Amino acid sequence: MQTAKKGDTVLVNYIVRTSDGTIVGKTEENAPISLTIGKAEIFPEVEAALDGMEVGNETQALVSSENAFGPRRDEMIIEIPRAKLPPEMTPQPGMALGAQQPDGSTVQLTITAVGEDSVTADGNHPLAGQDLQFALELVEIKSAA
Repeated sequence: MQTAKKGDTVLVNYIVRTSDGTIVGKTEENAPISLTIGKAEIFPEVEAALDGMEVGNETQALVSSENAFGPRRDEMIIEIPRAKLPPEMTPQPGMALGAQQPDGSTVQLTITAVGEDSVTADGNHPLAGQDLQFALELVEIKSAA
């Protein structure tokens, strides 16, 4: 039977959970994702788990926080004076906003607390510090040419 290998495009169903079992991502059973093994389109640990699988097989892959979205960094949590926010904005916890960094790049922040004079915003990825457990099902293999 054919097995998936580097260079093959595969269709995969997956469920991603954090270490406490919370589902943080999944494909729908009728809409698997397409990816090419070896093109770094997904975490290397997931590619390694898919390599050698046969259609219909299921497996697990663990991606440590260091290899996923990195550790949570306290320096990514900042206080922003409300005067620096757009005047029409009514900040709420959970609201996302973009901020320009000194080098001109932008960073996505999530408001975590709203005070009278300032808001607290977190620039960490929501999954920073989390190990990720992938449950994988190989649906189809399209062999490399």
